[in-house]
Order: sequence, then C-alpha cells, then structure tokens
Amino acid sequence: MKNNLMKVALVSTILASSTLANPAIASEWSANAAVTSNYLWRGLEQTGGKAAVSGGIDYAGDSGFYAGTWVSNADWADGMTYELDFYAGFGGDINETVSYDVGFIYYAYPDETSGDADFSEVYANVSFSGLTLGVAVLTDGEGADAGDTIYASADYSFALTNEAEVGLHLGSYSGDWLAEDSIDYGVSISKSGFTLGASQTDLDGGAGDLKVYLAYAIDFDL
Repeated sequence: MKNNLMKVALVSTILASSTLANPAIASEWSANAAVTSNYLWRGLEQTGGKAAVSGGIDYAGDSGFYAGTWVSNADWADGMTYELDFYAGFGGDINETVSYDVGFIYYAYPDETSGDADFSEVYANVSFSGLTLGVAVLTDGEGADAGDTIYASADYSFALTNEAEVGLHLGSYSGDWLAEDSIDYGVSISKSGFTLGASQTDLDGGAGDLKVYLAYAIDFDL
C-alpha cells in the first residue's frame, strides 16, 4: 500500500504541491528537476523522512494536450528504491480567470518486491484565479476496483509584495485501498525556486506528526 502520492508527486509537495505543470503555459517540450529534504505525498512520507531528488520531462501541445514522465527516489515498501510516473491529459483556459485540467496518471514502482504497489488514477482540476479545486479517483490497483478511493483537494496561493508566494492546501482522502480515511493540510512559502513548507495529517502516530521540508525546483525548456 502507498501509505507513505498525490499527483501531485514531489513537485506537488513543493507546492505543498500537486505534480504537474500547467499545460496551458508550458512550451512544447520542457523538463524539471527538484530536491527536497522530505518527499511528501498527500501529507505522507515517501522516503521515510529522508531527502529525495526528482526530475521529469513534459510535452504540451497548442491544443491543450500534454503528456510526461517523472521519477524520484522512494522507499515505503520492501525492495523499493524509486517511483516512476506516467501521465497524460488535457487542459486549457475557459476564460481569463478560470482554467481546467483533466488527465490520467500511472504510479509505478518497478523494483518493489511484492508487485502490488503500482496503481493509477484519473483526475480533474478547476482553477479560479489563485484557487484550485481537484479530485483524483482510483482506476486500478492490486485487489481494488475502480472508484475504491477518492482524494479531493483545495489549494490557494497568493503573492506577497516581495515576490514570494504563499500556498495553502487542504486534502481529504476516503476509500478502501490506499490508506485509512484522512485529512491533510499544509502551508508553504516559495521564492526563486525555493520552498519552505509544513504538512500534517489527522492520522494517529507518526503519520500524523507535523512535517517540515525545504525544497528547490527548477524548470527549463528543451
């Protein structure tokens, strides 16, 4: 089980994340790289509290179609050393203030020994200025049926006068497969590629402890 995502990915965590770049503003081919002191996915640790390094490549067409892949070290199951994601979707602007993004993402863990860790989701997001509302629904997982788990989220960001950006996150997980029902919430401040953030869940034990991370991310055209 993936007790320890998102999509929304390390880059989502850096928001306090989500994982995917906005296809409406991306160039045709782009790449990203990041490092974080703690890889969190929906408030849960993916590397046992250790640092993670990640990177990805994305394609985005003028039509709004995009596709990409992303990789990071990960360690929450026997034999696991890395996570490899594949995703594709379609996004665009409805008007000057409202945009949308719908897609599919597959989370793969090629060296995890049980072979039961891989899973996939469909997702949809709608953004209104600084507010993004999203939902991700399980489509496939070992021993699970489509729709067995649902993750709903709300993210709000705003700029400060010094060009830093503050991000606020609230997520709600419910289902029968990935983990027990939970709520996660976080706050972050970002500037010039650096992000300082904090995240917590309402789960009992160590999974519910407040987690603070420092990250740096960079995007570039290919």
